[in-house]
Amino acid sequence: MGTRRESDVVLERKPEALKLPPMYQVVLLNDDYTPMDFVVNVLQEYFNKDRQEATQIMLKVHNEGKGVCGIFSRDIAATKVELVMMHAHAAGHPLQCVMEEV
Repeated sequence: MGTRRESDVVLERKPEALKLPPMYQVVLLNDDYTPMDFVVNVLQEYFNKDRQEATQIMLKVHNEGKGVCGIFSRDIAATKVELVMMHAHAAGHPLQCVMEEV
C-alpha cells in the first residue's frame, strides 16, 4: 500500500447551524390627521388584513400610538414601508410607517 501523502487526507467539515435572517415588524404610527378609514384601507390593501383585523390594528394605533401590521424579512418589510409611505403621501396624509427589528 504505500505511505499516505498529505494530499490524500480528507478533512471532515462539521455542519454549521444555519442562522435565520432577522425579521422586521412593520409598524404604523399614530397622528392626529390621517383618517381612520384610510388606515383601515392601507391595512387591507398592503397587509391583506380583513376589515375586522384592520379595524383592530387601526384602533391600537389610535389608542396606543402604534400598531404592528405584520412581521417580514428585511426586504419585504422595507418594500411595504415604502409602498405605504408613497400611498399616504400621494393621498395627502402624514401617516408614518416604520420597520423595527424583532
